[in-house]
Amino acid sequence: MQIYNQAERLSTHSETESPVRAAGSASHRAVFMGTPGFVVPVLDALQDCPEVEVAAIYTPPDRRRGRGQAYEASPVKQRGQELGIPVVQPRTFRDTDVVAQLESYRPDVIVVAAYGRLLPPEVLAIPPFGCLNLHPSLLPRHRGPAPVAGAILAGENITGVSLMLLDEGMDTGPVIAQRERLIREFDDAGTLTEKLFVDGAALLVDTLPGWTAGSVSAVKQNDELATYTAKLERADGLADWTSSAETLSRRQRAYVPWPRLYTNWQGKEIKLLDVAPVPGAATEPGLVTNAGSEEIVIGTGEGLLVVRRLQMEGRRATGAQEFLRGYPDFKGARLG
Repeated sequence: MQIYNQAERLSTHSETESPVRAAGSASHRAVFMGTPGFVVPVLDALQDCPEVEVAAIYTPPDRRRGRGQAYEASPVKQRGQELGIPVVQPRTFRDTDVVAQLESYRPDVIVVAAYGRLLPPEVLAIPPFGCLNLHPSLLPRHRGPAPVAGAILAGENITGVSLMLLDEGMDTGPVIAQRERLIREFDDAGTLTEKLFVDGAALLVDTLPGWTAGSVSAVKQNDELATYTAKLERADGLADWTSSAETLSRRQRAYVPWPRLYTNWQGKEIKLLDVAPVPGAATEPGLVTNAGSEEIVIGTGEGLLVVRRLQMEGRRATGAQEFLRGYPDFKGARLG
């Protein structure tokens, strides 16, 4: 098991690059890199750390969104502007001027949380305390872009968040600290991701002082235990009714907020928003075997799937009872 410590890292930096600041100021300068709203608690925790000065925030360029295709800033940019912290939005780190600008902030550490881009070696080498990444899984399990969905799809009861030292690989760097969290039966990928990054924010501020002091070390991951997740595609959400009810229930929870679990009926798409597996023999996979006043029951390859809330394409989400009033011929439908 290989251990990484700060003495080894700092030996590559000169005395003039020492991360220790003048008395009366924050001990270390940090650059934060992130994008979505669920990592804002990490930024806030870092900003509230008395030992840390957040010198700059990096987030992707504004993107066109919505029907009007107006440019929209990322939640991290919006929070950075509220805090009065400089926000930088490079399209690439392959530009030497971009790397030089990052160096000009003199970061002692770079903190990464769902930034969405791999950092090249030139960036990884800048901060003496490294580039630290919060990954929402217990590495080496569920490396890759969809770790929370991966844990739910695997039917796991426990997941967690890992604070790791970035290297050039995909979530392959040594792990500094981890914190576990139970996966509740009502957790979906959206709510669980939010909880994990709140945990990660606390883990970061609890661990950072020891990391910069050299009393906390990073441990190499066991690659033989690694599992990988793939980027979610829209087609992943299409319900395969030959699967078991338990599998479909996991997919419904794993694919929140996107792409959602959905099925097709009469040429239109129906999103299945609240489902649960129940025992019972299905007459035919995909057949609506029962449509009561409060719920809809659909046959699967193993067991039955209860649907309590759903949404017809182009319509608002409704409970089963209201849905059946609008579509009475859904009783006995064959879905595909």
